[in-house]
Amino acid sequence: MTLKVYADRMSQPSRAVIIFCKLNGIDFEEVRVDLSKRQHLTPEFREINPMKKLPAIVDGRFKLFESHAILIYLACVFPGVADHWYPADLFKRAKIHSVLDWHHSNLRRGAATYVFNSALAPALGMPLNPEVAAEGEKLLSASLAKIESVWLKGKGRFLLGSLQPSIADLSLVCEIMQLEVVDEKDRERILGPHQRVLKWIDDTKNATQPYFDEVHSILSKVKEKLKKLQAERGVSANESIGRTTLHSKM
Repeated sequence: MTLKVYADRMSQPSRAVIIFCKLNGIDFEEVRVDLSKRQHLTPEFREINPMKKLPAIVDGRFKLFESHAILIYLACVFPGVADHWYPADLFKRAKIHSVLDWHHSNLRRGAATYVFNSALAPALGMPLNPEVAAEGEKLLSASLAKIESVWLKGKGRFLLGSLQPSIADLSLVCEIMQLEVVDEKDRERILGPHQRVLKWIDDTKNATQPYFDEVHSILSKVKEKLKKLQAERGVSANESIGRTTLHSKM
């Protein structure tokens, strides 16, 4: 049976799994679960993933959720996956696990909090929250500094000083790419001080083409939608101010 990947490309971890499958020639069916329509909360999807989050996979009778676990499973089960993604060397694997475990409570928490509360919330019918966004930005910036000082300090192009990307590189770069939906000046303010991070992002993009750009193309589309929403909110606010001014003069 064909592997099924339940995903929404607006989900950073979903993109990492999809790119990995495409890069490694893994035959799979991409089953879209639309986050904006709350399809991940349906009883049908809960049968796939009781945690009601994306991504998730079904491989025959086997079901699995959590993107890092999925990437490890795919690297181990499917033939032809290059060793650099998840090396057979147990010491290298342990190092990869340390990055992935750190990711969830640091880089991911900071980036997701910042992007949602500074840009994405209106797309889901929720208000922006500048205070929460500011807290997310602090953690995000601290996480980027940590990546540079701990994992990119060597001579290698990728995390852990390697010359080829691992699943950790793919997962973390897909997370950072979510910043594409925020204002360019904000993205530059956050990433600009971290030149080694920027080079690492470019190296990871280049190592995973053409699929990296293909899968991430959704971000530019979402950014355009957010601009339209922002413009509409501006018009509504101006109309409301106009009505209030007119009423006060009557």
